Amino acid sequence: MKPQANAAMANMAGTAMRFGAGEAPAAAGRPLDLVHLSKYTLGNRALEIELLGLFRAQAGIYVERIESAVTAIDWKNATHSLKGSAKGLGAWPLAALAEEAEWMAVDGEGRADILARIRDAVAAVNSFIDSIVDA
Repeated sequence: MKPQANAAMANMAGTAMRFGAGEAPAAAGRPLDLVHLSKYTLGNRALEIELLGLFRAQAGIYVERIESAVTAIDWKNATHSLKGSAKGLGAWPLAALAEEAEWMAVDGEGRADILARIRDAVAAVNSFIDSIVDA
């Protein structure tokens, strides 16, 4: 990862965590808040694209870890990581789902439902990323 991306991710992680998923500025129904992203990249489009690509790669890894979680701590770590990554970019709906999942027991009721909802939310974010990166 480039030093510029490392610094931006660290800055985003530290400041984005001040907002709860429901407290963030509205993103006009989009799965990703581009105003939030732009604020923390200082409008640097190349950096935004790099961070969006990193998110796509990491989100898939986190979903795989959630799906394969055997222990409660594995589940909590994977969902927590996804939540932080989503909040860093401003993917508020996904962050809210990951936070909801974070507090569920690994074998708790509703696990299959929350996993399906997380997969759908990640797919929505990735599709939105594709639409803006290709534009």
